[in-house]
Amino acid sequence: MKRTLATLALVGGLLATASAVKAEDAEVTITADKIQLAYDTKEFTVKAGQKVKLTLINPADSQNLQPHNLILIKPGKLGAMIALVNDPSKLSDPNWINNPIPESDDILHHTKLLKPGEEETLEFTAPTEAGDYPFLCSYIGHAAIMNGVMKVTE
Repeated sequence: MKRTLATLALVGGLLATASAVKAEDAEVTITADKIQLAYDTKEFTVKAGQKVKLTLINPADSQNLQPHNLILIKPGKLGAMIALVNDPSKLSDPNWINNPIPESDDILHHTKLLKPGEEETLEFTAPTEAGDYPFLCSYIGHAAIMNGVMKVTE
């Protein structure tokens, strides 16, 4: 009986520890607006080095029927990334229209282009350096108004 109680206590302690670790993970859901070119979340905060589970949802009942994605980039790079994804020369490239993810060292993480009714979850570790990490939708013409910030704190 003592052995069973000790085993139960050990298992309970391990489960409590696992729950505590899991509770420290950041879970963020961002949904594309059904009418406007906007995310419902313009800003969220995570701790440096924290595990992040970020889900982007493009709602099935979207009235604008636009595809959307989410690209997380390095601090201070929003303007340059908006210019890059809105480059007019890309508009004649069908590969770009179907997958508007530029090749850039400034991109940390990204989803694929999601049609209405689709979602994707990214799992990553937040940068270890505190700062404001912009995110944006890179679909044609969306980036300038469809963007936000992941704030990384110490």
